[in-house]
Amino acid sequence: MNAIDVRGLVKRFGDKTVVDHVTMSVAEGEIVGFLGPNGSGKTTTIRMMCGLLTPDEGTGTVLGHDLLTDGLRIKREVGYMTQKFSFYEDLTIGENLEFVARLYELQPVEKYVADTLADLGLTSRRNQLAGTLSGGWKQRLALAACIMHKPKLLLLDEPTAGVDPKARREFWDEIHVLASSGLTVLVSTHYMDEAERCHRISYISYGKMLATGTVDEVVKNAGLSTFVVQGKRLDKVATALAGKPGVEQVAPFGATLHVVGSNRALLQNTLSVLERIYPGVRITPGETSLEDVFIQFMAGAKDNMG
Repeated sequence: MNAIDVRGLVKRFGDKTVVDHVTMSVAEGEIVGFLGPNGSGKTTTIRMMCGLLTPDEGTGTVLGHDLLTDGLRIKREVGYMTQKFSFYEDLTIGENLEFVARLYELQPVEKYVADTLADLGLTSRRNQLAGTLSGGWKQRLALAACIMHKPKLLLLDEPTAGVDPKARREFWDEIHVLASSGLTVLVSTHYMDEAERCHRISYISYGKMLATGTVDEVVKNAGLSTFVVQGKRLDKVATALAGKPGVEQVAPFGATLHVVGSNRALLQNTLSVLERIYPGVRITPGETSLEDVFIQFMAGAKDNMG
């Protein structure tokens, strides 16, 4: 059974369609990355799935409950971690968790709080004010509060924004441990390395779902070719390549340029001319990255808020 199975979701604010007929499914125990540029509709879609917003159109189920009629039941079984730290900064970690435990009517409160603190390594910081925590520890507190009531589905909205690489890795290790125990996770992110740690990814751009599948499937289906350019004066080479036939992206990567296009033959022809103009420049086939694909999606999408 799918933990999330929604079809044709639409959400409008005034005359702007923020989510435009989005269809998505997430299997039980799966980690799905939800990607897209700022303002693409990720947060609005997540809020509809957890019962905080009612779709203007569309149907579906979350954890077997009807999206349109069972919003309260969905809220009880979902953990939702918002983009912004949303706990009381003038309360301690323990007091924040006690508050959450009482909201969910968890009994006995003290046992739930103690177990949650222990599970995420926060016991020694129980009496620390939440407002004094670093970004990584705030993130751990938010995750602890999200999973305290033993949800079946975790919805994470850019949970690692502003967190250092070590804390991000530890967070993702924890997510994989939770998923291995049967928890389903839908996580929005801008980080390509995080997307690659997901079982599948879905890409939304300005309200429309553009791609879904494993990372390899999404990259393959994009139909892009990538070449690596090495040599001297690559700044001049990059300027010369801009706008040439077959060239859709030119990006510096260390001491090389990555050149990307969807028409391989046309791109190769342009690059072969370049080699003759710039002696010493060497061009080799490269591997198309997830970032290349997303830049391509963004270039081809139309802003629905304009």
